[in-house]
Amino acid sequence: MNLSVSTEESNGQVVLKVAGEIDAYTAPKLKETLLPLVKDSSNNIQVDLEEVNYMDSTGLGVFVSALKASKESKSNFELINVQDRVYRIFEITGLDEIIQIKAAIRGVNE
Repeated sequence: MNLSVSTEESNGQVVLKVAGEIDAYTAPKLKETLLPLVKDSSNNIQVDLEEVNYMDSTGLGVFVSALKASKESKSNFELINVQDRVYRIFEITGLDEIIQIKAAIRGVNE
């Protein structure tokens, strides 16, 4: 499966729209787009995962790396519109407690 990553900027807010599956094959593409954004201290980044229907541990690793980079650079980073089955991975690993997740889409029938 392919992964599409696009960036939109509006009022000092950067929105990274991600669509597809985040796995060992596609995670490097996400990482190479996301990490430079969070390393810029002036950025306030939202990662929109509404169109991501699958993510494995490689994807979690990308978000953990982004979290560390954002703390080091003092940028702000959060996930939005997270599908229920992707959100569960964050819950199971406890990452929902340390990564800011807003507007999780709960109970969506697939």
